Amino acid sequence: MRIIAVVVTYNRRPLLEKCIARLQEEQLLEGIVVVDNGSTDGTSEWLHNQHAITVLRQSNTGGAGGFHTGILKAFEMGADWIWCMDDDVYPDPDCLAQLLKYANVPDIGILCPRRIQTGRVFTNECQKINLSNPFTSLHKGRLKGTEEKPVDIEGMVFEGPLINRRTTELVGLPNASLFIFYDDTDYSYRTTLQGLRVLYIPDAIMRKEKFFTHDSWAEKQLKKQWKRLYHVRNMTYFNHHYGKNFAVRYLRPLFTLFGYLLSSLILMISQRQKQWRFMRQLCRAFSDGISEQLGIYSV
Repeated sequence: MRIIAVVVTYNRRPLLEKCIARLQEEQLLEGIVVVDNGSTDGTSEWLHNQHAITVLRQSNTGGAGGFHTGILKAFEMGADWIWCMDDDVYPDPDCLAQLLKYANVPDIGILCPRRIQTGRVFTNECQKINLSNPFTSLHKGRLKGTEEKPVDIEGMVFEGPLINRRTTELVGLPNASLFIFYDDTDYSYRTTLQGLRVLYIPDAIMRKEKFFTHDSWAEKQLKKQWKRLYHVRNMTYFNHHYGKNFAVRYLRPLFTLFGYLLSSLILMISQRQKQWRFMRQLCRAFSDGISEQLGIYSV
């Protein structure tokens, strides 16, 4: 069984070093692929001096583009299982072994670990993707973190999933055009549409870094604005593309758009921050999602 890890990184060299050091201790791995999304913080130079690591350098295509490139490379290298993660997660010594206990489950497509952040279970995986009722959450049956046995899920994250080669053969690669947000949900849902199982394994532990900030609410809102364009567009695309009725395809994305427009209006009034340009960009992102026009924004 040939297992290859894929790590996507961008300008977080200290975290990457920690992640790679842990992976290099993993005896079950037969290779490590690092996709450097155009880092400018010395990451490229550090990677140049590492041995037994396959390094792929490209412009910043986000997590979606990074995993697209990395999974393809691992597949071409003959991987039977591809272990994907960002640079800010670190598997426990027995994480991979715990995942592999379920490698022979019938129709298994992806095995996902439990994530721990600052001593607490960190979850946003869900058991079902709700594409029929626009007035309830898209993510139905979110995991609570108290699960003791493996659980079938439809929504996962790219923080530790172990992907079967057969999944890549049937499902293909992550949608690189999404850049960030919903690329993992899209991939796991596509996996289930192929009749394969995505299984959450509570005994497989992945540690997740937590980033602290002393920014005010207004400062956080301003820093997150470029990300919100992708969130609105990709959420709209996902609901429009897979939605089972008109309301899911159009109304649910509108609700999210209105929420972001409202927060921008509050920010404009309370902080005297001009938000008209950003509000227009949000509307454009919604329109792009409806027309399923994806790609990288120039912001």
